Amino acid sequence: MLERPISKAGWTRVAFGDVVRLSKARVADPEAAGIERVVGLEHIEPGDLRIRRWGDVADGTTFTTLFKPGQVLFGKRRAYQRKVAVADFEGVCSGDIYVLEPANGRLMPELLPFLCQTDAFFDHAVGTSAGSLSPRTNWTSLASFEFLLPPIQEQARLLEPLLGVRTLEEGLGAALEIGEKTYEAWIESELKDHDWPVRPAIDLLTRATVGIVVKPADWYVSSGQGVPALRSLNVLKNRLSWDDYVEISYEGHEFHQKSALRAGDVVIVRSGRPGDAAVIPELDHPLNAIDLIISTTGPDLRPEFFCRFLNSVAGRRQFASGIAGTAQLHFNVELFKKLRIPVPPLAEQDVFIARAQQFDGTLSGLRTRLADAQELKKMILTECVAHELH
Repeated sequence: MLERPISKAGWTRVAFGDVVRLSKARVADPEAAGIERVVGLEHIEPGDLRIRRWGDVADGTTFTTLFKPGQVLFGKRRAYQRKVAVADFEGVCSGDIYVLEPANGRLMPELLPFLCQTDAFFDHAVGTSAGSLSPRTNWTSLASFEFLLPPIQEQARLLEPLLGVRTLEEGLGAALEIGEKTYEAWIESELKDHDWPVRPAIDLLTRATVGIVVKPADWYVSSGQGVPALRSLNVLKNRLSWDDYVEISYEGHEFHQKSALRAGDVVIVRSGRPGDAAVIPELDHPLNAIDLIISTTGPDLRPEFFCRFLNSVAGRRQFASGIAGTAQLHFNVELFKKLRIPVPPLAEQDVFIARAQQFDGTLSGLRTRLADAQELKKMILTECVAHELH
């Protein structure tokens, strides 16, 4: 991918901590300090170096770790999620995020985020993580990671293709963001332009319950040894992620039949980021849920329409009014039953769903192109950097 072969001449073996330092800057009262944005792990997308989402300090936060533009944010909790980003604004972030910067002039600042994205670095971070349910790596372990550091001139040469593919990634990411906002605006327009009757959710559902909440870890088994169970991180807006699900024993699945999932069920996040909802697709295996709201719609409400309303601004506004908690946002299943749901005739629901799925096709195409760009970056990293790492 480079015009001439990479020479190792002048490359020196260093430890990560020799050229990178951990920022320990803190701010006791972010709002008083004029800081407006707060970043948690949920705001960093795997593989995307740009921070596209954040929270508002004015809404309340317990985070005090300060970051500034140009610094690198690395998710130390569940490092296998590969969450790395470069800040382009000032803010505070979760204590589960390390704020990194070059320690001296030996490493170009622009190369640091790419170094943190290599397989070797992630393998080291994961391999040195401790804990079962929420493993974390520590700075001492990260600082011990060794790699071959090119001379500054060679670093600048390696950066050219990496920055090019990052520009491509950011362009596709921006297009995806615009597409998602256009979809949301269309949803809002549809809800405002129709005088559809509104009914409480409890009147439209045949089931509204919650997944396993009492010591779910007691039922965990190794991968391939039990029944998959979805958690909040598996539920995104209008879609599911099958990454990082857990499995519970067959005995646990039978014991918790009330939270067993079936095709057409709508699952909703109730803790952390309440309101995100997705429809369970056709299944060829049993499935359960942990700490999710589980609902089954009745004959007057299509699951897909219900799900998309819950994910709309209007739906989330109702969730926001019933959210409790500060550090950990939470929504009660009893409040969920009281949500006010618009109920178009089934034929109109079907038209709505068909149009929404057209948006899905466009957004899915952009996500695929973005994934391809990220794979290209990985190939460049392998050729330029990763193969030089132990």
